[in-house]
Amino acid sequence: MSTHQMVARHVEQALAEAAARSIDEDVVARCLLSEAIRLFKHRRSNDDIAAELAAAADNLDDDSPLIFIRP
Repeated sequence: MSTHQMVARHVEQALAEAAARSIDEDVVARCLLSEAIRLFKHRRSNDDIAAELAAAADNLDDDSPLIFIRP
């Protein structure tokens, strides 16, 4: 199982739990983004995080998972 598949499985579980509690998917997505940024802050500067997010936004593709530039 790839890392993306592992995380996607947990996201699907979170979405199912949110739906059971009538929590909108957009709210879950914002929380996930906040958590990703929190994880990045352990080792990266704000400028580096902003560049990572900008690069991801510039390369959005509905047909493939979002792949960040660095591991």
